[in-house]
Amino acid sequence: MSGDKEPEKHLLRHVTAQQLGQLKKKALEARELSYSPYSKFRVGCCILTKENKFVLGANVENASYGGAICAERCAAVKAVTGGMKEWLAIAISGDRMEDTISPCGICRQFIREFASGEFPVIMLNGDGSKTVVKPFEELLPLSFGPDSL
Repeated sequence: MSGDKEPEKHLLRHVTAQQLGQLKKKALEARELSYSPYSKFRVGCCILTKENKFVLGANVENASYGGAICAERCAAVKAVTGGMKEWLAIAISGDRMEDTISPCGICRQFIREFASGEFPVIMLNGDGSKTVVKPFEELLPLSFGPDSL
């Protein structure tokens, strides 16, 4: 993992080494489920829930473009409709080999409904050889969420 190891270790305190390995592996596998004939940019996501379930999502594009859904929101909707609203971590993978990817703005806001603060966001490059772990609050500072109402 890139960056200072201690903050990452702190962020992942609720995630075992085995869970982290599975989370990364499944985020890469989820990318293979992508339907992206227009952008040709595949994204996979895996959410680790409090129930120790791994929920996968992939980006699904649409000819109308606006009807597309990102991998993160796909996984989030599956988790929530499966009754899993408490998450331990999220991992995201894309096709970029040289660098990791991060969630887009709408996905950050969507994730915020179920996660905030030091919730770990694990970002991978195309083969998982590069990993960046950031606390959610760094991705969406001063966020608006359920506690704002």
